[in-house]
Amino acid sequence: MSWRADVLTLFPAMFPGTLGESLAGRALEAGTWSLKATDIREFGLGRHRAVDDTPFGGGAGMVLRPDVVDAAISSVADDRPLIFFTPRGAPLTQAKVRELADGPGVILVCGRFEGIDQRVIEARGGEEISIGDYVLSGGELPALVLLDAVVRLLPGVMGHAESGTEESFSQKLLEYPHFTRPAEWDGRAVPEVLTSGNHAAIASWRQDQAIAITKTRRPDLYAQFVATGAPAP
Repeated sequence: MSWRADVLTLFPAMFPGTLGESLAGRALEAGTWSLKATDIREFGLGRHRAVDDTPFGGGAGMVLRPDVVDAAISSVADDRPLIFFTPRGAPLTQAKVRELADGPGVILVCGRFEGIDQRVIEARGGEEISIGDYVLSGGELPALVLLDAVVRLLPGVMGHAESGTEESFSQKLLEYPHFTRPAEWDGRAVPEVLTSGNHAAIASWRQDQAIAITKTRRPDLYAQFVATGAPAP
């Protein structure tokens, strides 16, 4: 059975978007995974298919109604993880991406306006996830980001299995720099060790580079790496 993704959104035309191209697109055509976008407005109320209302307690903006969102979820609900995208959610990590890739699929709820009534999130036992410390217009872009990250890890999607194990975050480190032909460009030469043919030296150089870059750019991630018992240079 293929990995299944259901996306609940007010803008279903945004899907598959970039997921219909390249590796993810080919895997979608091959049936490695499936994607269905459902319009939340189909479950709206009244003649105008209302999906939102003013927030209790006052304030600007509108909030997606719990009854409408719950009805949309009921149309696709099963044992797959249910995820709501909110700025206050837990950060999306590579570990979470791998966990989802190892499962049967996911149900993603894309908020809009000021967000989704908290009661439906709690009643459904959904998980709140954020892709960064900034605010977007809705959950559609985060959904595309999460799906792209997950799909590339599905069996057979990437050409080389090592691609998923040697990249950033796989060992709580940022990835080492990459180089290709020409060996010299604009007065800049490729690091000599990479053309030496000494695979042990290359592996050591790449590890040292990954550690140094992580220590400088992501001290929080570097601390996690050191906590694993790895030697700290």
